[in-house]
Amino acid sequence: MKWHITTIGLDADDTLWHNENLFEDHHQKYCELLSEYHDSKTVESVLYETEMRNLELFGYGIKGFTLSCIETAISLTNGEIKAEEIRRIIEHCRQMLLHPVELFEGVSDVLQTLSERFRLLLITKGDLRDQERKIAKSGIAHCFEHTEVVSDKTVEAYARILQRNQIPVEQFMMIGNSLKSDILPVLDLGGHGVHIPYRITWEHERIEAPPHEHDNFYQLESIRQLPDLIEAIVPSINA
Repeated sequence: MKWHITTIGLDADDTLWHNENLFEDHHQKYCELLSEYHDSKTVESVLYETEMRNLELFGYGIKGFTLSCIETAISLTNGEIKAEEIRRIIEHCRQMLLHPVELFEGVSDVLQTLSERFRLLLITKGDLRDQERKIAKSGIAHCFEHTEVVSDKTVEAYARILQRNQIPVEQFMMIGNSLKSDILPVLDLGGHGVHIPYRITWEHERIEAPPHEHDNFYQLESIRQLPDLIEAIVPSINA
């Protein structure tokens, strides 16, 4: 089926560049740091519970994650965590913030191709300063007509973005690695979604199964496949 798409939104973290692998690396170091107090399974479980409890106050991003790591360490050690160990936690998280932006293979070419036919929006969530830093360092900011950094990706958030940019929802397609944040809210609004899974999915972003029965849903293995998909489902009159 051919769709009349005029605007494409793209997620940033783990869609255009690597991100969750930094958290994976930190989790390993964090569990090693606390190994004399608890096993890895306990550390991971309590940390996740702390993150979920703090999410409404701290939001998404490395800074809020750092605070949850420190709180969890204090709790799991009954306050016996050493100042040097807390310093190491903070330093690990600082290195995450300083890490270079690593684009996925083919991203620059794909964005250049798409920008010749469509309005491109970059829609990401998390800490504003960190996201702005990554966007600036990515080298691809010029491909996007507009950038949105939101506190969370909900149906209401997408609706506001579309209204503010005067985009009919039926002409909008969202590309992302998270079904929960990038795809389902847009499908619920009546838009189109393309899911490109990353090798790691944060537990908070997992859902049971993709909505394969939905007419507006597509799934790819790589962003390099996106231009061919667009060519197949979007009429040439968009060109």
